[in-house]
Amino acid sequence: MDDRDGRPGDIDSSGEGDGDGYFGERVAADYDASSAEMFAPEVVDPAVDVLARLAGGGAALELGIGTGRLALPLAARGVPVHGIDLSRAMVARLRAKPGGDAIGVTIGDFATTRVEGTFAVCYLVFNTIMNLTTQEAQVDCFRNAAAHLAPGGCFVIEVMVPELRKLPAGQRIVPWHTSATRWAYDSYDLATQAMSSHYVEVVDGRGSYRSIPFRYVWPAELDLMAQLAGLRLRERWGGWSGEAFTGESGRQVSVWEKPAGALR
Repeated sequence: MDDRDGRPGDIDSSGEGDGDGYFGERVAADYDASSAEMFAPEVVDPAVDVLARLAGGGAALELGIGTGRLALPLAARGVPVHGIDLSRAMVARLRAKPGGDAIGVTIGDFATTRVEGTFAVCYLVFNTIMNLTTQEAQVDCFRNAAAHLAPGGCFVIEVMVPELRKLPAGQRIVPWHTSATRWAYDSYDLATQAMSSHYVEVVDGRGSYRSIPFRYVWPAELDLMAQLAGLRLRERWGGWSGEAFTGESGRQVSVWEKPAGALR
C-alpha cells in the first residue's frame, strides 16, 4: 500500500473486473508494486511464522488470498494452503508466480463460500475483514471460518484499530496524505461504523478521484462475533511478533480457537 503500513484501500478502487469487486484488473495489475512494503521479509516472515505454528501438521485456509503474499511462503514451509477470493484478476497473479499453480483457490465471497475439508488454521489479514461493509457479513465470515475449522483449530485476523481518537468533536474527515499531486483522506460515520478511503490524484494535469468503502470494527465486537460462531479468544497481540496489545496499539492480531470438543 502506498503510504501507511497495513492501511486498507491504498489502491485504485475502480470497481472494474467483471464481478471482481474493488479488486479488478486495474487493481490487480499494480497491487504487488503498490503494496511493496507489505511483501518485505520483515513484514511477511513473522506472520508466516505464526500461521505455520498454528497450522502444525494441518492445512491452512486463507480468506481473501489475493496474489499470495502470505499463502506462497506459507506453502513453501510445507503447509497445505487453500484460498477463497472473489477476484479472478488477483488470483491470476497468484497463479503466475512460482508455486502459485499448486495452491487451490475457490472463487467466491469469503464470508459465505464453503470448500471441502477441514483446516487447522483459517486466517484473514491486512484489514480485509473491513472489506465486508456490514456487521451481518462480518458475523457470517466468523461463522464460515468456524465451519471450516477442525476442533482445536484457530481463526486469525489482522486488522487496524479504528483511529477515532484523531477526530475532534464534530469532525468526520481525517486527511492522512498530502503532496503536490496526491491527496488522501478517510471519512467516518460514527453511527454506523462505516468509513471510506478517498484518493485525489493529478497526473499530467488531469485530476482523478476514487474511493473504497469499509466497515471498521472494534476488538470487543470481534470477540462477540467469535462467540456467536462458537469460538473463544486464545491470544491477542499488537503485531505478528507478539507485541503486547494495549490502548495505544494501532492494530491487532487476534487468535480465536474452536473448542476441541466442538462438532464440525
